[in-house]
Amino acid sequence: MINMQKTLDVAVVGELNVDVILNRIDSFPKMGAEILARDMTVALGSSSAIFASNLSTLGAKTGFLGKVGRDNFGELVLASLEEKGVDTSAIIRSEQHHTGATIVLNYEEDRAMVTYPGAMAHLGAGEISDEWLRRARHLHFSSYYLQPALRPDIGRMFQRAKALGLTTSMDPQWDPQEEWAFDFEGILPYVDVFLPNEKELLLLTGKGELQAALGAIAPLAHIVAVKQGSRGSLLWRDGQSRHLPAFLNKNVVDAIGAGDSFNAGFISRFVQGAPLEACQEFGNLSGAVSTAAAGGTAAFKSLESVLSIAREKLGYGK
Repeated sequence: MINMQKTLDVAVVGELNVDVILNRIDSFPKMGAEILARDMTVALGSSSAIFASNLSTLGAKTGFLGKVGRDNFGELVLASLEEKGVDTSAIIRSEQHHTGATIVLNYEEDRAMVTYPGAMAHLGAGEISDEWLRRARHLHFSSYYLQPALRPDIGRMFQRAKALGLTTSMDPQWDPQEEWAFDFEGILPYVDVFLPNEKELLLLTGKGELQAALGAIAPLAHIVAVKQGSRGSLLWRDGQSRHLPAFLNKNVVDAIGAGDSFNAGFISRFVQGAPLEACQEFGNLSGAVSTAAAGGTAAFKSLESVLSIAREKLGYGK
């Protein structure tokens, strides 16, 4: 039952930037040479923002706390989130830093990215108030390695959330430095749902095989949902694993935000108290729906449109 004193189902803390997405590219880039892209999209980017936008579309009352610059990209971020019903009142507008941006080079189901962090690198724990956290039933955080000012305090942030009665989730995302330092003992005990993809989990744990990686975090982790791309996902809890095949889209536009969309689908059901197997299935479905349009949010216009895409392109419910 929803606590009527809460105004948000999910509070999202994380990075904010725009994606400049290049599709239909002639070849791979070469130093000193110019190549052409036949299509470009400028859209809301960042793992946290895509998650929040799509989660709101799926029906959860969602609020965001992050940092953008006072610039056109910042306006695009705010307008995009607000269009999808996300509460942006806690987003901080920086006078000193520009809004972050990612250049995305798309090649079928894979991509290369270059990110300018900008304002998102300067969000600090002191800017996240208990008053704001108390508004929500659940806290989600993404992109551990893109937020250096906040990173040392992530464990304490989750501890605060748990003390305030929130459930929690986290997607660590990729480490651009590829060092993979992570405070497992200080963070995982306070994270109810850990949402890495398979490659990230292997690199985080230094293991070469998925079950060994899960075994390494088993003493600390609660629920782990591992994204496996076109192979689906694996759900782990209390030493038991369940693999669920993917819903496959035969006409993928791009895979940007597919993992974030999985997170949104999973958490949208989790905060409703659904069984974990139902959370996993809706996560898989949401990730596949995301690939039906360019960028991470274009396929998520409403819950009805998501389910329509799921039926027409993925055979869901037939």
